[in-house]
Amino acid sequence: QLQASGGGLVQAGGSLRLSCAASGRTFSTYAVGWFRQAPGKEREFVAAISWTGASTYYADSVKGRFTISRDNAKNTVYLQMNSLKPEDTAVYYCAVSINIWLAHPHIDEYDYWGQGTQVTVSS
Repeated sequence: QLQASGGGLVQAGGSLRLSCAASGRTFSTYAVGWFRQAPGKEREFVAAISWTGASTYYADSVKGRFTISRDNAKNTVYLQMNSLKPEDTAVYYCAVSINIWLAHPHIDEYDYWGQGTQVTVSS
């Protein structure tokens, strides 16, 4: 089971750190991704990290502002979001990719999903 947390309401230019914690099984050997879905839009890729943490992958829209990291000892993946913009407003989801160990943006290759956490950025 994946539990995403850390969302909230923040002003434009502010920061939030999301956490994705796994319970019941370790996900330290799997790639983990963050996705988001705004109202009326499809779910889109945000960032991903390989199982070792050695490689990361970002959507162009967040590159340079968001940083994904992981602490396998804590079975947790983080998404540090800086310089937030109103267009970052969405429900953010974390997901685990069982069969692909590298960081990747392919939503259909993510197998287990958390419940989502709301991020709202006011202008």
